[in-house]
Amino acid sequence: MDAPTLNGIVMCQNGSSIEPINQTGASNMKVTTVGIDLAKNVFQLHGVNEFGKPVIKKQLRRDQMVEFFVNLPACLIGMEACGSAHHWARKLQGLGHTVKLMAPQFVKPYVKSNKNDAADAEAICEAVSRPNMRFVPIKNIEQQAVLALHRVRQSFVKARTAQANQIRGLLGEFGLIIPQGIGYIRTRVPELIEDASNELPGTFRLLVQRLLDHLKELDRQ
Repeated sequence: MDAPTLNGIVMCQNGSSIEPINQTGASNMKVTTVGIDLAKNVFQLHGVNEFGKPVIKKQLRRDQMVEFFVNLPACLIGMEACGSAHHWARKLQGLGHTVKLMAPQFVKPYVKSNKNDAADAEAICEAVSRPNMRFVPIKNIEQQAVLALHRVRQSFVKARTAQANQIRGLLGEFGLIIPQGIGYIRTRVPELIEDASNELPGTFRLLVQRLLDHLKELDRQ
């Protein structure tokens, strides 16, 4: 029995992939633009030809990506600039494709139906071909590593501030007020821990000392 078709496009049995055929039944994969909706394990693809007609609607597992695109003639590929986008951009560029990254908020207006992987991939495919689209520069490995360094440092700063506030709050419950500023935590808290006149329980002094040590470690990091 012949495979079902839709507007001249043959549908795979699992419904996850469509591949165009010409009137003689031969494959006609003249893809010019592909939109990829990135994910952790399964990626959704939407590709069109030079006339804007869909020729690919396909899901690929992570380990199938390189094999698929190495056999695809060079084309324009669009992705949202999030998650592993820069990694895949470098990988696909190495296979000879032109890759463009876009901020998700610039892709959103092109979603035509309810948000799902297929609709997102189609929107990305359409957005990347727009002449006035604003693209995100693709980072090389060194740039991406520096960006990761800044993000992690910022997380340490945030954690340090939270730890200082916790120490200040706990001492405040015992009527011991520490002025704003981490510097006061470093200088005043050790004095309060050693001060026998403030009637702090021994277990509480030990607890605050542990929090203070943690604060010092966050500061060092």
